[in-house]
Amino acid sequence: MTATAMAQPGLRDSNERSLTAWFGATRVLTWRQLLVYVRDVVTVLQSLIIPAISLVLIKVVLGDAVGSSTGENSLYGTVPLMIIVGAMGGSMVSAVRLNKEQSTGLLARLYVLPINRAADLTSRVAAELVRIFVVTIVLLSIGYAMGFRFEQGPLGALGLIAVPIVFGGAYAVFVLALAVNSSTGAPLVQYLGLLMSVMMFFNSGFSPVDGYPGWLQPIVANQPMSPAIEVMRSFALGGPMATNLIKVAIWTLLFAGVSVYPALRGYRRAATNR
Repeated sequence: MTATAMAQPGLRDSNERSLTAWFGATRVLTWRQLLVYVRDVVTVLQSLIIPAISLVLIKVVLGDAVGSSTGENSLYGTVPLMIIVGAMGGSMVSAVRLNKEQSTGLLARLYVLPINRAADLTSRVAAELVRIFVVTIVLLSIGYAMGFRFEQGPLGALGLIAVPIVFGGAYAVFVLALAVNSSTGAPLVQYLGLLMSVMMFFNSGFSPVDGYPGWLQPIVANQPMSPAIEVMRSFALGGPMATNLIKVAIWTLLFAGVSVYPALRGYRRAATNR
C-alpha cells in the first residue's frame, strides 16, 4: 500500500476499529485485489476464459442432444452451470494466492499498518463479489448471443444475477478460510479442483437429474451447484423455485456460517506468526 493511499480519508482514523476506518481501508484494498486479478492470467483463465470456451463447446457438441431429450434449450442449464463454475473456480485461485502470501510477509505487513485489521479479508471477499458479477455478465452475454433469453423480464434477470453473487460470495469465504488455515503451499487447487470437476459433471445443468441413475439422483439434486443452477433457470424461464431457493440458502449459510470465525482467526494467526 502506498503512502498516498494511506493518506486517504478513513484509512488513518484515530480509532482503527471504527466503521469509517474499516470501510476506507476495505475500499482501497479491494481496488488492490481487483488490480491483482486483472494481471493474474491464471485467475482470468480459471474464472472466465475456460468457462466461456466450455459454454460454447458444450452447446456445439451436446446442445442438440440435450435439447431433443428434454424439449428445452440446453443453454438454460449450461449458462447457469458455467457461471457457477466461473464463480467457484476463480475463488479457488484467489485462495491459493492468499495461502502463498503468508510466506511473503505481505499479511504481516498489512496487519501492522494503522488500518482496520479485518479490512484485508473483507476486501478479498468484496473483490470476489465484483469478479463474480463481471463473470456473470460476460457469460450471460455469450449465452444471449447463442439464444439464451430472459423470459421473466428484468426482475428475473436481476434475480438470476444475484444468485451466483450471493452463493459465490459465501463459497469465497469458505475457500479463503481453508487457505488461511492451511500450511503454505498446501495442494488446495488439486483437492478443490478435483471436487469441482466431479460436481461439474454431476449436476442438473450438465444433464437433467432424471437422466442420472436412480441411486445418484438425490446426490446430484442436492449438491451445491444443482440448486443454484435450477433457481437461475427458473429466474430465466419461470416455474417453481421455492425448494431449490431454500437449498441455495442452506448451502450459502453453511459455507459462510462455518467459515467466518475460522477465516478471521486463521488470518490473525497467519499474520502474526511470521
